[in-house]
Amino acid sequence: MKVLIKQAHIVHPSSPFNGTINDILVIDGKIKSIASSITETADHTIVHDNLHVSIGWIDLFANFADPGNEYRETIESGSLAAASGGFTSVVTIPNTNPVVSSKTQVEYILQKSSLLPIDIYPLGAITKNAEGKELAEMYDMHTSGACAFSDGQHSVQNPGVLLKALQYVLAKDATIVQLPDDKSIAPYGLMNEGIISTQLGLPGRPAIAEELMIARDIELLKYTQSKLHITGVSTQKGIQLIMNAKKEGLNITCSVTPYHCFFCEEDLVDYNTNLKVNPPLRKRSDMMAIREALALGQIDCIASHHTPLHTDEKDCEFEYAKNGMECIENVFVAVNKFATSLDTLISQLTIGTRKMIGVDIPSIKEGELACLTLFNPSEEYVLDSAMIKSASHNNAFVGQSLKGKVIGILNKNKLILN
Repeated sequence: MKVLIKQAHIVHPSSPFNGTINDILVIDGKIKSIASSITETADHTIVHDNLHVSIGWIDLFANFADPGNEYRETIESGSLAAASGGFTSVVTIPNTNPVVSSKTQVEYILQKSSLLPIDIYPLGAITKNAEGKELAEMYDMHTSGACAFSDGQHSVQNPGVLLKALQYVLAKDATIVQLPDDKSIAPYGLMNEGIISTQLGLPGRPAIAEELMIARDIELLKYTQSKLHITGVSTQKGIQLIMNAKKEGLNITCSVTPYHCFFCEEDLVDYNTNLKVNPPLRKRSDMMAIREALALGQIDCIASHHTPLHTDEKDCEFEYAKNGMECIENVFVAVNKFATSLDTLISQLTIGTRKMIGVDIPSIKEGELACLTLFNPSEEYVLDSAMIKSASHNNAFVGQSLKGKVIGILNKNKLILN
């Protein structure tokens, strides 16, 4: 297959073509040439207003619900949704049925995704069945292809178990990925604890439930000198705790979700169950702190926390609705609306996660495999539910004004255009 990309703004700091506008010719999945003008005939010629190209984006912490919950999502439908969102790679969480806590489940995901247009890197569970009690087969899972370890949506509550996990992965130079959530604090809370939760008559979950977990895990990291990634950080203090740990030289990274930087607790006044997430939407000041941290490059990467759910699991009373939002198609366009530097945002979508899981970083150079995302960062539109490619539609960005249009991806010699 021959693909010609015309007059694209190249956004990739380590490429000698960064910041230039060039044509890119890709033949059989490899970048053949990059030049100011290429006239060669191609099977597919891509021309678009304000066309930008970067190395392929990678998402962290997505739930494709397969195996076991295919009524919500499958690996195939999740991959199409990811490609629509500009992602050439996705790191999936282990909260399937059965849980990805043995090499058999890791191999199932890798085999099923091998022919798809995106690369999938499964997280292996830290503990058996993600129950937080005893360590899973971490060595075997890593050997079979698990890129890192996490109990996903069920953060490890027992500090002794997490301590052992941090020590265990040292031999493999792997990373523990933790969602900061102390379940012993207000376990029945439905939204952020504060004035608005009181006004709405909903039990709250205080920010300290997140911040205590971050502080605890930093101390465990300090003791073990291992690798830790905190995902879904939603408070200003949580970000500051992680920044302080970085200054101490600890091997810690962090990610935020697109919805924590786009929405805050004030958006829950109409009890929109699609905004019921964990960690919950916080105060406006926390939302603004996340936006600032993203702009300053203090956030290593952006994680969709893509959680597809059936309408029966969301179209109900707020109390009974499940946590989570389907949003992998809207990560870039949601965060881009508030971004002050396109280079910084693209780095957060391409570099941080790959460094954390230890996979090669693609490049835009002649002779390299083509792993590319095509987009227009300035196009604005209102999201319609008909645009959603996921099998589920629990997406709070529907009806919102977004900025940036993903045109498509080119990966594994497969071209997917929106």
